[in-house]
Order: sequence, then structure tokens, then C-alpha cells
Amino acid sequence: MFPPLREELRGVEPYGAPQLDVPVQLNVNENPYPPSEAVVDDVARSVAEATRTLNRYPDREFVELRGALASYLGHGVCAEQVWAANGSNEIMLQLLQAFGGPGRTALSFAPTYSMYPEYARDSNTAWVQGRRESDFALDLEVARELVERVRPSVVLLPSPNNPTGTALPPEAVSLLCEAVGESGIVVVDEAYGEFRRAGVPSALEVLPQHRNLVVTRTMSKAFALAGARLGYLAAAPEICDAVRVVRLPYHLSAVTQAVALAALRHAPELLGKVDQLRVERDATVAWLREQGHQVADSDANFCLFGTFADRHAVWRGLLDHGVLIRETGPDGWLRVSIGTAEEMTSFKHALTAVTGTAGTEEGRA
Repeated sequence: MFPPLREELRGVEPYGAPQLDVPVQLNVNENPYPPSEAVVDDVARSVAEATRTLNRYPDREFVELRGALASYLGHGVCAEQVWAANGSNEIMLQLLQAFGGPGRTALSFAPTYSMYPEYARDSNTAWVQGRRESDFALDLEVARELVERVRPSVVLLPSPNNPTGTALPPEAVSLLCEAVGESGIVVVDEAYGEFRRAGVPSALEVLPQHRNLVVTRTMSKAFALAGARLGYLAAAPEICDAVRVVRLPYHLSAVTQAVALAALRHAPELLGKVDQLRVERDATVAWLREQGHQVADSDANFCLFGTFADRHAVWRGLLDHGVLIRETGPDGWLRVSIGTAEEMTSFKHALTAVTGTAGTEEGRA
């Protein structure tokens, strides 16, 4: 007999998007452009050098990497304000371990990233979820009132939001930091921050004004390093010190540190495809609207579109055409990651074929 599972975990399926071998994979917001040979060579040399000392534990404070990440972020951020982990998922869990827990509450506004309530569950933190408007924006007064009533220890605000792609105005960040006050932290999750449209600011701009603000990033998306698993945050040094208390010893391997440092040395090149993906995103949004679909304004490398009376039938139809997207978000909506121009052409052809039979009259709400 196995010991009894925690009651709140009974019947729960592990998180994860479908991993299917299809020609066009546009379901997990990956960067479709692999690293260049120059990056591959630098990573290989760096990993080979790190391998020579794998009999020793890595630098558990990863000082060099924190400095390099701070330099990349700019905005006056210093190494003492940066922390990193195995993906922004681990960063989020560490924040909930440090600032959440029994008797404390985490709060966000739906629709939003589906892992947030799981971070809360795994850290024994109560979960409260407000609602966004029909255009997926936040009503700032309603949000402020909810924060003041609930008094959460952690507020999670993705910007751009996943799965909608919508970004927060800077006044929303400041307003909610002030509403939370000294009772908690506000985490602005900028996993897709590099894809913002021109003129859309980062929460890093107001970081010096709010000691309770945390801005998280990842190298999985814009840096095309999803397989490397490196996420990081910028915050007051006291917040970084708090996270250091709950992190597991030597949580960031020497190999991971070497790969991340090599990638940062090639940041201009790796980020060079971001502009192409922005152009392709905006073209995809325009095309979907021309077809009569609703599309959320997107500052990310994906877009949410709909609405469909039977979105699963549309998702299945696309898959039958060799195109995998994501069945996520509010009922009736689907999310497509932005791929190469050729991949997006395949998506458009497949969607046209599917909605031609399951489409505007019968399949779309």
C-alpha cells in the first residue's frame, strides 16, 4: 500500500500541453528560430569547460550570472537585485514558498496563467482569483478594492498576460503595489516582455519606486532557450535574500550557468528574431480579424482568438491538418504561438480549411 496522497492532489492531472509530433507546432509559445552555429559553438565550449569541474558543486550564488543578467536588464538593476532559477516556474514557486504559505493568500485575475493556482496549492497558500474585463483588461478600481479586501501576501500580474497577450499599463502596477503596501509583494511576470509593442513599458521602469515589486523574466522565449530552463527576477535585495532562504542547495547547475552566460554574450543575435516575430504576430492578428474572428490585442509571441461554439472541434481539425495550437483560455477561445512565416502560412491554410466546414455559421459562437 502506498501512503495516502494529499487530499487536494487526488484526481489532479499533471500540468502540461500536449507534446505531439506534428509538422507545425504552435502550442507552447516557443521561439521557432534555433540558435546559430556561433551560439552553439560558444555554448559547447562553455559546457566543456564547466564539465572539467563537475566533480565540484557549482557556485550556489552564481555571482557572475547575476551580474550578467543585471547588465542585460539595465534600468539601474544591480547583481544584488537579481535571482535566477530553473525556469521562471521555479522562481514563482520560490516566491510563494518565501512569501506565501499557510494562513496567507495569493491573488491574480482570470483569465491568466494556469500554473499560478498550482504554485499556490503546492506552497499551501490560499488562492483568490478576480476577473478581467471582456477585453481582458483590468478595471483598476475593482482590482484595487479586491486587493484591499483580501489583503494578499502575493499578487501575480503577468504582463503580457498568458493566454491573452495583453499588457498592463504602468499605472496598474503602481496602483496595486500601493494597495498591497507592506503586507505583501506584487509579482509582474514578464516572461514575454521582450515581445512588447513599441511604447509599451516594462515594470522595470517603476521598480525603484516600489520596494514590494518583483519583475520576473525568462530566457525560454525571446532568447530561444526553452530547453535550457533559466528564469530570473529583479527586486529589492531583501526580496532576493528571502528567496535564498527557501531555495534548494546548489539549485542552479554549473552547466545551466555556463549555457546562460554564453547566451547572454550573444544577446543581440539571439534577440534579433524578436522583431521578425513581432511583425509576424501583428500580421497574424490582422489576418484573423479579416476572417471575422475576435482577437485579443497581443504584446506577446502568441495571440488568443475565437470565439467558437466547439473550440475542441476546431483544435482537432487543425491537428488533422498537421498544425498543433493550444486549447486554453476562456471557453470558445484558442491560442496560437507565432512561428516562422512558413509555419504561419500553414496555420492560416489549415484554419481556413477547418472553419470552412466547422466555421462561421456552425462552429463559431
